[in-house]
Amino acid sequence: MGQKKDLTGSEKSKIVRYLAEGCSSLKSAKLLKRDHRTIKRFIQNSQQGRKKRVEKPRRKITAHELRKVKRAAAKMPLATSLAIFQSCNITGVPKSTRCAILRDMAKVRKAERRPPLNKTHKLKRQDWAKKYLKTDFSKVLWTDEMRVSLDGPDGWARGWIGKGQRAPVRLRRQQGGGGVLVWAGIIKDELVGPFRVEDGVKLNSQSYCQFLEDTFFKQWYRKKSASFKKNMIFMQDNAPSHASKYSTAWLARKGIKEEKLMTWPPCSPDLNPIENLWSIIKCEIYKEGKQYTSLNSVWEAVVAAARNVDGEQIKTLTESMDGRLLSVLAKKGGYIGR
Repeated sequence: MGQKKDLTGSEKSKIVRYLAEGCSSLKSAKLLKRDHRTIKRFIQNSQQGRKKRVEKPRRKITAHELRKVKRAAAKMPLATSLAIFQSCNITGVPKSTRCAILRDMAKVRKAERRPPLNKTHKLKRQDWAKKYLKTDFSKVLWTDEMRVSLDGPDGWARGWIGKGQRAPVRLRRQQGGGGVLVWAGIIKDELVGPFRVEDGVKLNSQSYCQFLEDTFFKQWYRKKSASFKKNMIFMQDNAPSHASKYSTAWLARKGIKEEKLMTWPPCSPDLNPIENLWSIIKCEIYKEGKQYTSLNSVWEAVVAAARNVDGEQIKTLTESMDGRLLSVLAKKGGYIGR
């Protein structure tokens, strides 16, 4: 009976079966024609089980080094743990230890996205806030477009996965799989729309005005009373299709001109409350990392999510304008967030 180095997987399975049938280690060795000591060693190792992982002690960081790391983390936002520790001349610290130390004093965050504001932009934002400070914002119709894709924003498909479970498979498509352009408005506690821009249509001045005629004017504005139309103020941003001479003249022929058409400062999405409505809708349609297989399905999801937004939520957004204007003046035209 020759002695071999290692047992094969097949031999190990047979040993387990023989033991389950009541065979002794000696008999199992004879059946497999292997050395008894090899079989016995395998049985002993199996009974001991896997050894527990021994946590290695962290490299100790002195209080002085800790203060240096804290100052470096404050001075170097979005830097890696390695870059922070290297700037403090602290070497020989493994990544796990660096991250554990930083978790006690910092958080991993994404950079905030803001429109570029130069001095001229800030002055125009201040002038706009002063001009409309005494406006009754319950009579302002806040409008904007939003594009929704089949896949949703990058980074939203994250969440907790139970131990032992695999993360669900997510499709990867160029440009988010395509998308739908949506227009809507809010006034006081009412949602206008949403309306879908026809697929493949690029909004220039002519197509934008035709879109408003077919949706906003025919389906909503025309049904309102004369007193409502007289007092309503129409807000739109400075997109080229909105602010062009053609669109301005076309709106004037519809009676929306002069004081009835709100002037809008440049680079100011943070001042438009409908941007918050878009966030509410996107959170709903893309919750749990949901993806869509067709443009019609994502449009139906937008409509369903918009119907679930109640009047009180919309009223909260439109009533926030007084506070937004005061914040713009307090920050001297600076960005106020949303």
